[in-house]
Order: sequence, then C-alpha cells, then structure tokens
Amino acid sequence: MSGYGVFSTADAGPRVGWRDGDAVVDLSSLGGVHAERSLNALLALGPEGWAGSLERARTLRGPRIPIADATLHLPFEVADYVDFYSSLEHATNMGRLFRPGADPLPPSWRRLPVGYHGRSGSVVVSGTDVRRPRGQWLPAGAEVPVFAPTQRLDLELELGFVVGVPSVRGTPVPAERFADHVFGVVLVNDWSARDIQAFESAPLGPFLGKSFQTSISAWVTPLALLEASRVEAPPQDPPVHAYLAAGRDWALDLELEVELNGEVISRGNARTLYWTMPQQLAHATSNGASLRTGDLMASGTISGSAPGSEGSLMELRGASSLLADGDEVVLRGKAGALELGEVRGRVLPAG
Repeated sequence: MSGYGVFSTADAGPRVGWRDGDAVVDLSSLGGVHAERSLNALLALGPEGWAGSLERARTLRGPRIPIADATLHLPFEVADYVDFYSSLEHATNMGRLFRPGADPLPPSWRRLPVGYHGRSGSVVVSGTDVRRPRGQWLPAGAEVPVFAPTQRLDLELELGFVVGVPSVRGTPVPAERFADHVFGVVLVNDWSARDIQAFESAPLGPFLGKSFQTSISAWVTPLALLEASRVEAPPQDPPVHAYLAAGRDWALDLELEVELNGEVISRGNARTLYWTMPQQLAHATSNGASLRTGDLMASGTISGSAPGSEGSLMELRGASSLLADGDEVVLRGKAGALELGEVRGRVLPAG
C-alpha cells in the first residue's frame, strides 16, 4: 500500500507521512509542505511539485513508524464535495428500484455526468464509526411520514479524486487539463439512508439521506502511480457535447471489493464507469464554477453488470436486508500490486 496521509503518534502531533506497506515514513523532516498538519499545501504545488515530492517520499530513509503505532487523520481539509452518479449499471439498478415501471434513467443521464453537492463537513477518515441517522421517511402503506432512525442504511462503493490546483471562477477546466489540477484518488463510502432518500428526493434529489457522513481512505494515491492502470472507458451512446468528448482514456483498471463483517460480498472494477473523472471535472466547471484546493469529487456507486459486482447492498440484497447496528464495512481497491487505502466503518445505533 502506498500514498500520502496525515498521522500522529503518542509523542508527536499530526504531520505528513508516506504509507509504505505496514509502516508510515515520516516526511516531516523534509520540511516545507511536508511539515504541515494536512496535505493541502502539498496539493496546491501542482504537477512539478508533486513529482519532486513523490520522488523524495519514495526514497526517503527517514523514521518508519509501524502502522499500529500511528493514529490516522483526515488527510486533507475538504473544500467542496461533489458526488456523481457515473455508473450505468448502478443508475439503471437504482432507477428500477425507485421508479418501477418507468425508464430507470432520467433523460439527462446519458448526456451529462449527473451529480449533487454534498456537505464537506460530513467527510471523515476511514475508521470513523457511522451513527444511524434520523429523518423523515414513509412506512409501507402509510400516507404520513415518520421522523425516526433510518431502517434502510446502505453503503456505496465509490472512487473519489482530490483537486490540488485551483482554477479561476468563470473559466471552465477542460477534460484535457485533468492531470494539471488533480493530485490523486481515494476510495469513498457514501453512506446512504435509502428510506429518507426516497421520500425527500423529488424534486431536488438527495439531501439528508446522504449528508450525515461520507468516509474516505486515510491515504491519497497520487495519479502518477496509476498511469499504468489507465484504460479506455466503455463506449458512450449517444455522442456527447464537445466539452465532454475528451478524457475517455482515463478509466482506471482498479479491482474493487466490499467486505461486510469479514466476508467479501462484492467484487467489481472501476473501469466500468460510464463517465470518467476528467469528464466529471469538465462538467463540474463547465458553467464557470471554480475549483479549490481540497475539493473532493466522487464517482457515485460503482457497479458492474455481473452478479456480485454491485457496489451497494440495495442492489445486492434488496431494500429489506441492509445494514444492521454493529455491522462493519470495509472497502478495498487495488491496481495491480498497488493497494489503495481501505475505507472502514462500523454502524452505531441511532443516538
């Protein structure tokens, strides 16, 4: 496992580290951005600075701390958080569940990367427990909603990218400039309360059913380490507008898995995503919205077409068999021999 993160120990506060297998290499001795309490200063350096840092991080013979002796922190200060809906298989599956008898895909879905703005303050580091949220939802056969703990708490296996270099408000960022602005990727679990989500989503989409917690890995994997995993994305039909036409060579051959209570229940691959990360970035800025250092943009649930490759329990098991109190979820990803940081979380009862 490799990547940048922020860690502390019993005798020293948070600082930047490099994950090397079962140990953390303390990078703070390098000074500058490596002596900060978050990755944001490093993220803002840009491609030339990233390359120099990566070379030093991978060759530094500095202190190595066993991972068991390190406390892991949220690796960067999240500026804005956007969650997309980029998997054709997931969007189709969920559309059939939420809108039976209707077209599972909204008219816009194949035209643009559908998404919503989440709450950056709800993003937490792997290992943080998730408290079962309360909200309004409609019991079966009822006409009046209740305000109660969700009965349909779900997981979502996603891949997120982390913005390093900001952009100028009013100036879109083309898909071709993706690697000039994006530092790396993290795995994401966008915990979801499906009953709250279903009741609130018309007409504006997810709100409280999503905003209670989103978990990310403690380690950010630089894009440079994923170059060998780049593949062509699946074909798109109908053709997209010109501003979305590039970036199709940025699908990632990442093997993904979901573990529930020690048992692997799903295996898939990020290469199946219909909308790629550069297309997501281009669309998010196409109206002139600016990027900020620390922006997190997630893919939406990644599901494949084969049984057992679905990225949510709703798809795997149906609405009646979702997460129970005490369940522990672990998301993992691997590109060849390179492991991404895992995302782990345990469900706590409603407060």
